[in-house]
Amino acid sequence: MILVVVASLALAKLSDINLPKLNIGQTQPGLYSVTEFIDGDTIEVNMNGSTEIIRMIGVDTPETHRPNTPVQCYGPQASDYTKKLIGKNKVRLQADPLNTNRDRYDRLLRYVYLPDGTLVEDKLISQGYGFAYTNFPFLKSGNFIDSESAAKNARKGLWSACEVTTQPNGIRQTNNAN
Repeated sequence: MILVVVASLALAKLSDINLPKLNIGQTQPGLYSVTEFIDGDTIEVNMNGSTEIIRMIGVDTPETHRPNTPVQCYGPQASDYTKKLIGKNKVRLQADPLNTNRDRYDRLLRYVYLPDGTLVEDKLISQGYGFAYTNFPFLKSGNFIDSESAAKNARKGLWSACEVTTQPNGIRQTNNAN
C-alpha cells in the first residue's frame, strides 16, 4: 500500500515537469534515411552506415528500370508517388515472419513504415499505384488484397489508366490502354 502511494506521488511529480515535445521521427529507434528511390516498390536506405536495397513486401508496382523491359504504364507515376509519400522522412523497416529475409537479388524484404505509422505498401496499393503481390506468403496479404480490390473497384490510378494483364507466372503488368 505504501509502495502504491509513493509511486503515485512520483508519477504526479513527473507529470508536472514540462518536457520539450520531440519529433518522433528524430527519436524513434530503427528509423533509416532513404538514400535513393529506385522505383515504386524498391528503395535504398542507410542502415547505420551500410547501404541496403529494400524490396517492399507484398506490393508490385509497374516497372521503370527492369533490363530488357520497356517502362510500363503507370510506372513513372508509381515511382513519383513513392518518392513524394516518403519524402525526406526516415522509414521504419519490419520483416515478415512468413517471408524470407532476402530475395533472389539479395535485397532485404521489409514492410516500410513512415514515422506516423503509415504502411507505404498499403498506401501504394490502396491508391492504385501498385498490385498486391501475393506470389509469396506474408502476414498482411489479406489486407493488401482488400486494398487492391477497393482501388480496382474505384478505378484509382493504374486501374483507370492502364490495361492490366497477368503472365502465366502470376506477375501482372500494365500496358497503355487503347
